[in-house]
Amino acid sequence: MTSTNPLAAVPRMNPKMASLGEVFQIAFVPADFDAALRFWTETMGAGPFYLMEHIQAENCKYKGEPTSLDFSAAIGYWGDLQIELIQQHDSKPSIYTSWLQQGQQGLHHVCVEVKDMEETRRICAEADAVVLQEAQFRGGSAEVIYVDTHGGPGTMIEFWKGDDAGRKFFASIREAARGWDGSRPVRRRGE
Repeated sequence: MTSTNPLAAVPRMNPKMASLGEVFQIAFVPADFDAALRFWTETMGAGPFYLMEHIQAENCKYKGEPTSLDFSAAIGYWGDLQIELIQQHDSKPSIYTSWLQQGQQGLHHVCVEVKDMEETRRICAEADAVVLQEAQFRGGSAEVIYVDTHGGPGTMIEFWKGDDAGRKFFASIREAARGWDGSRPVRRRGE
């Protein structure tokens, strides 16, 4: 007997993956980084954006193979939602270069803060999600994994196990966004 329910064939998400945390960030890897910054600040009114240039990731792996990437990110807030724009400066294989090489546009990934990365990896594996890229920061006090959930463009999830320094930095950007008057839309970290 054939089901008439159109959702019957749709795979169900592992409810534990949703329980890992809430999305606090949406991220983009635009072909034109400067145009994306103008769009988010001038059209959408998000900001100010804080530019972190040539980020130093440690123990970085892409598809399980060690790599080192030269990339920058701009982070700002649109209300309470964090917006991240990413620009890779070299052509080494990564989730960023593969995205651009495929001609993808729009949402690249969402980010969820987690407390236990080992448990996060276990739950992702149970859901058949695959870790595509991973890295550590500040001597391993912060860690990220980017997981392909097999849902197509925009359904990759970054799981971030942050540290106090990262949380304070994000809080300072969010505070700068409250009542922002549009001046100095792009700032360097520490300004």
